[in-house]
Amino acid sequence: MKSVVTLGLLGLLALGGAVNAAEPWDQAVATTIGKPGTEMPGGVYRIGLPRGDLHVTLDGVTLKPALALGSWLAFVAHGRGQAMVMGDLVLTDTEVNPVMAKLIGGGIEITALHNHLLRNTPHTMYMHVAGHGDPAALAKVLHDALALSGTPLSAPPAAAPTAPETIDLDTAALDRIIGHKGKVGGGVYAYGIPRAEAPRDGGMALPPAMGSAEAINFQPTGGGKAAITGDFVLTAAEVNPVLRALRENGIEVTALHNHMLDDEPRLFFMHFWANDDAQKLGRGIAAALSHVAVATS
Repeated sequence: MKSVVTLGLLGLLALGGAVNAAEPWDQAVATTIGKPGTEMPGGVYRIGLPRGDLHVTLDGVTLKPALALGSWLAFVAHGRGQAMVMGDLVLTDTEVNPVMAKLIGGGIEITALHNHLLRNTPHTMYMHVAGHGDPAALAKVLHDALALSGTPLSAPPAAAPTAPETIDLDTAALDRIIGHKGKVGGGVYAYGIPRAEAPRDGGMALPPAMGSAEAINFQPTGGGKAAITGDFVLTAAEVNPVLRALRENGIEVTALHNHMLDDEPRLFFMHFWANDDAQKLGRGIAAALSHVAVATS
C-alpha cells in the first residue's frame, strides 16, 4: 500500500488508485481505542500506547516508556473494507491471561509472548498480536482487551507549544558512529532502521511501522552514559554473527524469538541491554549492524 485509503474507496486499490485520508482511521479505529494515531509511511496508521502507568527499574535505571515500555497497534488497509492489524502489548505478569482471553474470544491471534528484558521490576511481558477484518471491530476487541490492563487508553491533554525536545547525549556523534540518523522523543534517542528488503507476512509486504525495522533506543543515564535496548530483526543466518558482535562489545543479549507466524523470510528478533558510555555502545551497535542487511541511510 502506498497511502492510507478511505474505507469506502478501498476498491480503487485494485485499479491502482490511492486516496490519502486519515479521517476514516480516526473514525473507525482511534475513536474506539481512545487515542489518536499517526499516519506513517507505507499506508500504516499507528497508535502508540506507552505504559506511563508503570514504574519499571532495571539495574538501578528507571525506564522511560519510550525506551522499552511502548505498546503499539498498527493498522493497514488489506482488502475491500478490511484492515490488517499488528501490535505489541506491554503487560505485567498478572495482566497476561485476562488480556489474552479477551483477544482470543474476539478473534485476534496471539503470535508471540515473551520477555524483552531481564531483571526488570516489575517484570513485563510482551504480547504480539495480529488480526484481519473490519477495522472498527478489530479496534473494539483490542480496546476491550487492553482495558483489562493498566494501559492508559485516553489521549493526554493537549500541551502548549514548546521548544523542540533536547537530550543529554551527543546525538551527532552517535549518528556518525551508527551510520543512521535517530530521533528524540520521550526522553529517548531512537533509531528505526529498515531492512534492505521489506519482510512479508501472509504474503503482504510489511512497512517498517508494522514492526519490521531494527529498533535501537538510547536513554541518557548521566556523564555521557546511556541505557540501551531495542530489537534487531534478523534472518537465521544473521542471528549468531549479531549475537557475537553484541556480546563482544559488552552488550547483553536478553531475548531471541519470533514476533510473527507467517513471515517470509523467517525472522528472529534479538533484544539487548547495556548501560555504559553511549559512544562505546554505539560502536557495539554499529558492529552488530554490519552483519545485517539494512537499507542504506
